[in-house]
Amino acid sequence: MKQFNDENFLLQTATAQRLYHEYAAPQPIIDYHCHLNPQYVADNHVFENLSRIWLEGFHYKWRAMRTNGIDERYITGKDTSDWEKFEKWAETVPYTMRNPLYHWTHLELRTVFGVDKLLSPATAREIYDYCSERLQQPDRSARGLMEHYRVEAVCTTDDPVDSLEHHIRTRQSGFKVKMLPTWRPDKAMAVEDAAAYTAYIAKLADVAGMRIETFADLIAALQKRHDFFASVGCRLSDHGLGGFYADEYTPEEVDAIFRKVTSGKELTDIEISKFKSAMLVEFAVMDHDADWTQQFHYGALRNNNTRMMRLLGPDTGFDSIGDFTVGEQMSRFFDRLALRDKLPRTIIYNLNPRDNEMVATMIGNFQDGRYGAGKIQFGSGWWFLDQKDGMERQMNALSNLGLLSRFVGMLTDSRSFLSYPRHEYFRRTLCNLIGNDIEQGLLPASEIDFIGREIVAKVAYGNAKEFFRF
Repeated sequence: MKQFNDENFLLQTATAQRLYHEYAAPQPIIDYHCHLNPQYVADNHVFENLSRIWLEGFHYKWRAMRTNGIDERYITGKDTSDWEKFEKWAETVPYTMRNPLYHWTHLELRTVFGVDKLLSPATAREIYDYCSERLQQPDRSARGLMEHYRVEAVCTTDDPVDSLEHHIRTRQSGFKVKMLPTWRPDKAMAVEDAAAYTAYIAKLADVAGMRIETFADLIAALQKRHDFFASVGCRLSDHGLGGFYADEYTPEEVDAIFRKVTSGKELTDIEISKFKSAMLVEFAVMDHDADWTQQFHYGALRNNNTRMMRLLGPDTGFDSIGDFTVGEQMSRFFDRLALRDKLPRTIIYNLNPRDNEMVATMIGNFQDGRYGAGKIQFGSGWWFLDQKDGMERQMNALSNLGLLSRFVGMLTDSRSFLSYPRHEYFRRTLCNLIGNDIEQGLLPASEIDFIGREIVAKVAYGNAKEFFRF
């Protein structure tokens, strides 16, 4: 019987173990998409206790606690202590078996704190006190944790109106880990709510230092901010979409739509779709001309629980996998850019696993050797899919229909400084997948050094290093 969470965790064969320990484990981490608070890095934040670093903003855990019957006041409540919230999480953990949270929880305890005990009500107080005390040490501060995990670069998620002051301050401090911004302009095209959109345009006008009265003004203001992001080291954009938009439109139509929404009038569904179609093209052209990579995270059905949305706001654990049909629109959008030779490097992340094969074949339509290997990428398992089964399904689809060897690998997509073991989890899963193939004679054992060096090590780190050129 194999042991839980030991050095060979998830590695079912001797070949998988060799691939992981010799080729994957030694690689640094490039976390090219995350939601870390940049101020925490700039300030080298010291977390008060284990609850603060582990539970705050972690909606994966919140969902599990709710499902386990934990009252909301012990999850997001203001009248309960950090210890009380942690105690309820410890009560929940034993019931998360077969959910990735069980694996992540114990990987994090082991790799950050050296704690091998299972978290349960019986061990909760001991683990909480020990880890909270450990977090007060300099090597477990925000920066200390990044260095502990040998992080080379992280890319945060930032709105065009953000000042990026914390990125600038971090760079000026001489911190060896690169913290770079990522351009996330979702609000600039969120015209569903006229009042909210008008307020956002006012903020954009202020930071861009110009009046925004026309669609051309909007693009000019966004270009100024895009240039500013580039000056701070930005190399990627990111877009959170339900689906893709590729309607036909004219410049006159889009300008009229923009004037309408900024005058406070609500738009029709057709007008919204046309506007978003135009904005996606404009953003892509900016990225292409700046030699950035654009990312598309699509397929989330957000804010399903209206009562809890009103109570807690977005990103609190009430989103799910959507069943959007996107293939035709995605193709039309990419083709529109390719016809103009304005399609930048691109990564596509799907949330519904039914789309795996569609995305894996779509990327092959728009590869371009002028950009090097793997210009268009099928992104790693995202959100509900960043667990063993989801990652295996993504990698199998990519292997069958594309080139796994050119894949840029894993990212945390996390707000927590304790989430870097997700890279280890991915690397172990990758090595187990390939190791099993070798053991079964599906890949030649004689090529294990090539496989380790040119596939495992590069998917773990090298491909991302070459692709993003941080």
